Amino acid sequence: MTRDVVIGLDIGTTSTAVLAARIPSEILATGMRPTKLSAPRTGWAEEDPAEWWANASSLLREVADAVGPERIAGVCVTGMLPAVVLLDEAGRILRPSIQQSDGRCGREVEELRTEIDEASFIARTGNGINQQLVAAKARWIARHEPEVFNQISTVFGSYDYINWRLTGRRAVEQNWALEAGFTDLRTGCMEDDLVALSGLPRHAVPERSVSHEMMGRVSAAAAAETGLDEGVPVFGGAADHIVSAFGAGVFDVGDVLLKFGGAGDIVVSTPKALPDPRLYLDYHIVPGLFAPNGCMASSGSALNWLTTLIAPGANGDPHQELDKLANEVPPGSDGLFCLPYFLGEKTPIHDPAARGTFAGLTLSHTRGHMWRAALEAVAFGFRHHIEVLADIGHAPARFFAADGGTRSGVWMQITADVIGHPLQLLKADHGSALGAAFVAAYGLGLTHDWSDITRLSPRGHIFHPQPAHRQTYDEAYDRYRALYGALQPWFAEERT
Repeated sequence: MTRDVVIGLDIGTTSTAVLAARIPSEILATGMRPTKLSAPRTGWAEEDPAEWWANASSLLREVADAVGPERIAGVCVTGMLPAVVLLDEAGRILRPSIQQSDGRCGREVEELRTEIDEASFIARTGNGINQQLVAAKARWIARHEPEVFNQISTVFGSYDYINWRLTGRRAVEQNWALEAGFTDLRTGCMEDDLVALSGLPRHAVPERSVSHEMMGRVSAAAAAETGLDEGVPVFGGAADHIVSAFGAGVFDVGDVLLKFGGAGDIVVSTPKALPDPRLYLDYHIVPGLFAPNGCMASSGSALNWLTTLIAPGANGDPHQELDKLANEVPPGSDGLFCLPYFLGEKTPIHDPAARGTFAGLTLSHTRGHMWRAALEAVAFGFRHHIEVLADIGHAPARFFAADGGTRSGVWMQITADVIGHPLQLLKADHGSALGAAFVAAYGLGLTHDWSDITRLSPRGHIFHPQPAHRQTYDEAYDRYRALYGALQPWFAEERT
């Protein structure tokens, strides 16, 4: 039988997802398992890599049983970036992963800023000095958990860890290496002096892999756990927000993806790297292109948390129940505002001390007001990023939406109204896993045209902005921005 099926596996913040597809346009099977995000202290965000593997192995077995392992030609894994996973010499997990949304290392970020010139660092690495850097997280571990730091033999990301479990080979995908702050844009290589900023031994950072290049094959041990055949090719992997943008067909200048996942991502495509400290810079899936992007630390994860407070014991889906209530509330939530900084904030303000806030609460406000204010807050955050992208010169013009939050029509309409542009959904609600499956297909030579991804991910409904809401949201957005400006000194005092 012909091996004609490719698998995409997504190690997400709130769930692990799998998709099996046959090129050019047939999705054969999907599956999902929830993942627990832990915040044991203020600003922390951690997960258990062993849970990722347990989810991944069971989902792969389900898919293999559904389509037949003899048909599976290759696997590509995607995931959140840049999670930090630490192994000792024996391959044991040393501590929970430190997630990309984690905001604990503000002190270490400030230390780095005193040691190196940020403008030169941005020009060299494409990314600013902020809490995203692995150097900052590694320094925090060295300071607070020296017994862990001294045992580190390997450091890599979420999908790198799964690739290792599948193949036995340790490698870091190119965008993990870039956002980690270890890659020199001019050479395209990880450089020893950049890794040295972390204090990690150079041997602890594995060699770099490229998304569509084979990085290994399924080992006998992994085959026994996953139901895949031994020897199936595994490809380099991909950052979830970048492969989602690719899956949405974001190739042309002016195309923008808004990703409504556990975090809120915004991604554009450009042939030129234009580093800016307010954003992150990644490589696009398509060679020769870059993908400048921003990430709000908590969007979907904050909403999930909020449901436990204001909709406990809801019948059915609490998000749908709250959406109905929010739809009865007017734009602007009757003067109730939310700052969605529940894990600090990443781009564009880079403030780990920022905190989630509801301002303007009165006795007349309801659960629907709180929910709508939170939905509006994420939309305001996207608008802030859009202004930054325009300021840099990326000319955002066409907007697409992906990931689980797109199931909320209320949220999508709010977002279209806030940004003032039509917002187009994708018909295939499989996000990053779908893009990853296509990367495997390209690496195998089952397709030779990157644009064929649009056959697997056709575009769907368009939400048009409502002119009657424009002035309300323009004024509300200005007040949203002013609210953070007013509270920022207080946030900073609380951290100290």
